[in-house]
Amino acid sequence: MTDQSNVALLDEFYAAFARLDGVAMAQCYAPDATFSDPVFVGLSGEQPGGMWRMLTSRAKDLTVDLVSRDADETAGSAHWVAHYEFAQTGRPVVNDVHSRFRFVDGLIAEQVDEFHFHRWSRQALGLPGLLLGWTPMLRRSVQGKARAGLDKYLAAP
Repeated sequence: MTDQSNVALLDEFYAAFARLDGVAMAQCYAPDATFSDPVFVGLSGEQPGGMWRMLTSRAKDLTVDLVSRDADETAGSAHWVAHYEFAQTGRPVVNDVHSRFRFVDGLIAEQVDEFHFHRWSRQALGLPGLLLGWTPMLRRSVQGKARAGLDKYLAAP
């Protein structure tokens, strides 16, 4: 059964994403929310919202297409595609993402995003991603750099 308030929350979240409004995205999360994807693993509390504020503030040529979304009283899902220039390399990326959500009191309590890391790394990193994108070594390296960047962003005044 579809829950219109949680569908509206997802619409609000992705509309904010499309207009690069990381603050509005962050407001969609519960205070103790969790987030995880192949790059940003195990975020919690203020970190999920901080990640979106950081990413939207640094975005170059980002467009977000919400392909589909659905939600009931406690859970939801979305399929979305992001088109952007990866800041570290200047390479164009098309990232096809499937998200799962858990809702509590009208806010996102948990979000898990899934995308094909090797496909993403080929686009974002070029030859290194093509050759090493399937390895745990490259994945850990990308995760470590992403986490360090987020920690630095959150620590800034």
